[in-house]
Amino acid sequence: MTASLLHRCVLLALAGGLSACSVLRPALEAPEPAGNPQVLLLGEVHDNVQGHRLRFEALRKRVEAGWRPAIAMEQFDREQQGLLSKAQQLCLDADCIVRAAGSARWDWQQYRPVIELALAHKLPLIAVNLSRADASRVVRDGVASSFDPATVKAYKLDAPLPADIRKVQQKEIVDSHCNMLPENMVDGMVAAQVARDIWMAKLIRAQQPRDVVLIAGNGHVRKDVGVARWLNAVEPALSTRSIAYGEGTPAATQFDGVVKLPTQSRPDPCASMGGKS
Repeated sequence: MTASLLHRCVLLALAGGLSACSVLRPALEAPEPAGNPQVLLLGEVHDNVQGHRLRFEALRKRVEAGWRPAIAMEQFDREQQGLLSKAQQLCLDADCIVRAAGSARWDWQQYRPVIELALAHKLPLIAVNLSRADASRVVRDGVASSFDPATVKAYKLDAPLPADIRKVQQKEIVDSHCNMLPENMVDGMVAAQVARDIWMAKLIRAQQPRDVVLIAGNGHVRKDVGVARWLNAVEPALSTRSIAYGEGTPAATQFDGVVKLPTQSRPDPCASMGGKS
């Protein structure tokens, strides 16, 4: 914090406005335990610039202290792993990596520091998302359609999804689509979201015995219905910690830690759809 900013905060505090400065140093609600977990799940609000910066700084400090995890990223489709691995061998900067294996649907400016960190410390980048084509097939044919028989058996995907996961994911998907999603599409969208979480969990496990950091949206890193839940669905158990970087008041019970962020100004995504915001 600069001296001028500190001075301003002192004046605000004397005027009873101390809370106005709290956003300058968002704090982790749950204390950070000593050491590194086998799996660290770091969430995001995709377009929140401050959240990206804070998360990167937290990861950078761990890496510069000697931690050498693989970095699994929602932003790369799993089918691009071959291109991503080759790019890491040949590329000298993040832009080269993105050109080789990235898709146009992400704001790569926010992820370049993570990619540069991986290049500087020779940390493997792991592609863990479904492509849109793969997700479309899951929407049509169900969660199990994107997995081999052994994975279907291991994660019990030949049975109905657990009721609590289905309920939460249905609400999240309906809300995020401004209550405008046709009812007959909801179950398919739930299936795609769950398939993403299971793929992330499966590919994270595939990196063992190397530790892994996951970079993904807050919904994916939830410990009750997200990747952490599916990581615990099979043996052996992995020590896992989930941290949300969220606007407003993310439910602390859904994560092991929450970094609260000021809400970033953005247009109402529901306004143009005429739906409930």
